[in-house]
Amino acid sequence: MHKSTSSGLLLTGALLFGLSAQAEMGMGPDRPLIYVALDRLEAQFRDGDDARVWDAEAWIGGDVHKAWFKTQGEDVSDEGLERAELQALYSRAIAPFWDLQLGLRHDLRPNPSKTYGVVALEGLAPYRIEVEASGFISEDGDASARLELEYDLRLTQQWILQPRAELDFAFSQVSELQVGKGPTTLETGLRLHYAVKPELSPYIGVDFESALSDTRGLRRDAGEERSSWGAVIGLSAWF
Repeated sequence: MHKSTSSGLLLTGALLFGLSAQAEMGMGPDRPLIYVALDRLEAQFRDGDDARVWDAEAWIGGDVHKAWFKTQGEDVSDEGLERAELQALYSRAIAPFWDLQLGLRHDLRPNPSKTYGVVALEGLAPYRIEVEASGFISEDGDASARLELEYDLRLTQQWILQPRAELDFAFSQVSELQVGKGPTTLETGLRLHYAVKPELSPYIGVDFESALSDTRGLRRDAGEERSSWGAVIGLSAWF
């Protein structure tokens, strides 16, 4: 079976598992709630490397059990699609505002494409900081982790200042992906949203991305940028 076909079947299986769990717990097919969020759809303007970035998620289910889909990626103007990932997860509430998630992630880019097992913890920390901590293990046995933090500081009813940070970590070196052992990349940003209505807000901001530790050395050896700043314009929405 072709690798991409196999990965698609695995992702579909994760969704079916989540939906069957809902049915067993009394969430009938006519009653689940549906939520879709486009957290980031933005253009980033960097020196010679302008990019389009997306980060979206959706879930179907109830208060305790949900099936989640997540996707994020980046398209660089001069190089085309640089990275793209899809996740299909089963989620269970384990505490107020906290969900434990299990499932699969498939990276379409960079090449070679890879499939990962996923375990994640997502929720609201004190002071309403949004937290998503994920652990991954690839089909080759390489383990990695990602921590995402986000906070909405409401300046007025319509103006919202949103700092966010994302830190990636690898437990082994993956040379073909130019990933070194240890902390690999840090991305931080500050975005100013204007809520046209609660579910729709355009924004502007700045974003900084840097390779870290051994990954920085691998990128240097390959003649690639190790860090960059960018101006951002984008849109977020949910329904």
